[in-house]
Amino acid sequence: MGGNQKQGEAGGIRSFIAGGTGGVCTVVSGQPFDTIKVRMQNQSGGALYKNTWDCVSKTVKNEGFLALYKGMAAPLVGVVPIFAINFLGYANGKSLCYWATGKEQLSPFQHGLAGSLGGLYMTVLIAPGERIKCLLQVQTTGKAKYNGPMDVIKQSYREGGMRSIMRGTVITAVRDMPASGCYFAAYETTKRHFLKTNDELSFWHILVAGGFAGWANWAWGLAPDVIKTRYQTAPEGKYNGARSVVPDLLRTEGVKGFFKGFAPIALRAWPANACCMMGYELALKAMNWVAPLPSY
Repeated sequence: MGGNQKQGEAGGIRSFIAGGTGGVCTVVSGQPFDTIKVRMQNQSGGALYKNTWDCVSKTVKNEGFLALYKGMAAPLVGVVPIFAINFLGYANGKSLCYWATGKEQLSPFQHGLAGSLGGLYMTVLIAPGERIKCLLQVQTTGKAKYNGPMDVIKQSYREGGMRSIMRGTVITAVRDMPASGCYFAAYETTKRHFLKTNDELSFWHILVAGGFAGWANWAWGLAPDVIKTRYQTAPEGKYNGARSVVPDLLRTEGVKGFFKGFAPIALRAWPANACCMMGYELALKAMNWVAPLPSY
């Protein structure tokens, strides 16, 4: 897939396009796992599901297989700009690191710093989409409150204006900035490990590196994600900000409540992010084939 080359040579525009391509691959491969994750995380009091497999089986039995793809319209429509912006931020972050260090190659830690900028870039776009997605995903059987993404936007705006639609932006940033840094640092670290014994990175190397990157992302992001899900799906006025979710969750479910959804996240993270980085790398290859870069 590629050998030793100066990092960041693809530039912002190519990273933007390739990131959007990787994002589409991520959503299609990972949406069923994400639906199960959100349903597991949203349980409180009397649990509907005993475990991850029980959640899967009950969802398919009661609502059909396509229920696993509930709420996919919002992230799929928004995934191109969200992932594109993330990878654009990563490319811009690398440029800043090159400028600050004057080095030809960045360390994995510096790739992590660059990735954190990408996480900041995408927060403004991802927060409202995540709120819409979560509100649709927690609908199970019975009469649905929302008929689709646009209905969520209308009702949320009616209940609390733009503040309601953007609920969870800060906790989303707390989740995504460090998580994105972990993601790119792990991806770069794994690639360098493979390059010690290989002249070029193969198809399988990229998949494995992407899988490890996904796990690194969620190693940081799981607890903030649980808080975000609870906050974004709660009725208006239940919580006075995302921070007020923490003591409530500790009181009702203890520390383990912050790690709800671990199994579906771990299962989703590997294939989804492996597909993402494969889509990203293949898109860069395709663009380089059309318009070659001297250093690529």
